[in-house]
Amino acid sequence: MRPSNLINGREMATRKASCNCGKLSLTYEGPDPERISLCQCNECQKRTGSVLSVQARLPIEHVTIEGQSTAWTFPSDSGKPATFRSCDSGGATYHFCPECGSTVYWEISVAPDVLGVAVGGFTDPTFPPPMISGFEAYGHPWAMTASDLPMPGGHHDYDGTSHGGPRA
Repeated sequence: MRPSNLINGREMATRKASCNCGKLSLTYEGPDPERISLCQCNECQKRTGSVLSVQARLPIEHVTIEGQSTAWTFPSDSGKPATFRSCDSGGATYHFCPECGSTVYWEISVAPDVLGVAVGGFTDPTFPPPMISGFEAYGHPWAMTASDLPMPGGHHDYDGTSHGGPRA
């Protein structure tokens, strides 16, 4: 992180996320994101290959994208609907590097003014922690229990169809 200046009394920083090979990158120049979330929904597990994901929503006006991406939209246009609820059930278009396959950012149908970015893509240990946690009911019982973490924005324990389901 490199502090750049103050705008409206808020310190602005420059942070860069990229794919593994470096051919697709996203630069964010702005204040710390207002929403950083930890998610355990099925789509985030599939997207990351991990049992949870941490992502930030970044205002588009503070983002610069460099490089070519390949896009995939969820739910897909194949006509086969998703059989599970996810944090992007309203739809998302993922942009990944055509060379190494790393997902760098995604457009969120229900939030068109922001881009979703995996916090791990920044490889920046000073990146702020998650503020909220969701889809904890999908959490693997052997993994970290997100509900034990302090979340200023709270925990949102979805079971896929309703609120408050038990952990799988």
